[in-house]
Amino acid sequence: MTRGNLSGGKRRAALMMTILAGALVVNGCRTNVASPAPAPSPPTPPGNADLPLERFWAFTAPWDARSDSSLRAHRSELDAAVTGWIQLDSVSGRPELLYPDNPPRNGASVNRFALVTTWHGQGFHPELVRRLGARPKELAAVASRLGRIVASHRYQGIVLDLEQQSAADTALAARVVRTLADSARSHGASTIVVALPAADTAAYPTRAFFPAADFALIMLYDEHWSTSAPGPVATPDWVRRTLAQRIADVGVEHIVAALPLYGYLWRGSRPAEPLGFADARRAAAQANVEIVRDPASRSLHAIQPGSWELWSADAELLSALRHEVATLGVTRIALWRLGQEDPGVWPLIARWSVPR
Repeated sequence: MTRGNLSGGKRRAALMMTILAGALVVNGCRTNVASPAPAPSPPTPPGNADLPLERFWAFTAPWDARSDSSLRAHRSELDAAVTGWIQLDSVSGRPELLYPDNPPRNGASVNRFALVTTWHGQGFHPELVRRLGARPKELAAVASRLGRIVASHRYQGIVLDLEQQSAADTALAARVVRTLADSARSHGASTIVVALPAADTAAYPTRAFFPAADFALIMLYDEHWSTSAPGPVATPDWVRRTLAQRIADVGVEHIVAALPLYGYLWRGSRPAEPLGFADARRAAAQANVEIVRDPASRSLHAIQPGSWELWSADAELLSALRHEVATLGVTRIALWRLGQEDPGVWPLIARWSVPR
């Protein structure tokens, strides 16, 4: 197992654990403290007018009312929203829709996708993928039930998130992706996406999942993660380098660049707490410390000496990351996740997007 896979699996498992557990200290005081008004967002970097126009996807969090509100307000600016969360049970492999998925019926339509994940309890379950990949009949039964869920909820696509696998698992993981993709397509899904850790090309070589998948969604976040030392979630240089490798593998037309809308707050040796833009500003205001722009990473940064350190995304960071993505020719961008964003991202997205 490479270091990239080990850190990538652990950091994303820690991210999912902290999100699903709801153990966000900053969010705990959300109802008691008024949010300061967001600062005006800076202009897009020079030269963006010459870059290609994009299509935007976004992930929602069914447990977060802010996420649903953001989707209702901005669905006209999105081409697809991942609104369904389908969990593969860690023991049986049986797919289950974890949360009700009742999208708004009025207003502009948006393609609805479902996330299919091995996350359960405290982390991902790579042993399930290995077992299903080695047992064709069991895998076929799982795929059939997944297809029925896709059909009954009329999902136009699925995003397969099978994390924390090792390089030795690649062939089995590819078999699982292929079988689940075939069933989803036969039940009405037109778009199959496989989510890949940005830097882990050993366990997740891009070509291994094609032509079963239509797109590889490259998770261009967690450059620093909940159990790492404090630092920016994604920097322009890191995004450019990791994304370029994936593009070289399968071609730009098969790539979706997933960019962060969130940040982390580190307290001593404890795992960091994921937090959104408003949460970061609130934490700084409560501590009477200033949020500043780190010039190297373009991220927001604040420190309360002896207590905590935070790094956060905002509209300017998203603009800088988007510039790198678009310069490489990628025209599909996914946002993780709605409800955490700087409101200033939406005017930028409207300017970058193809008119609908």
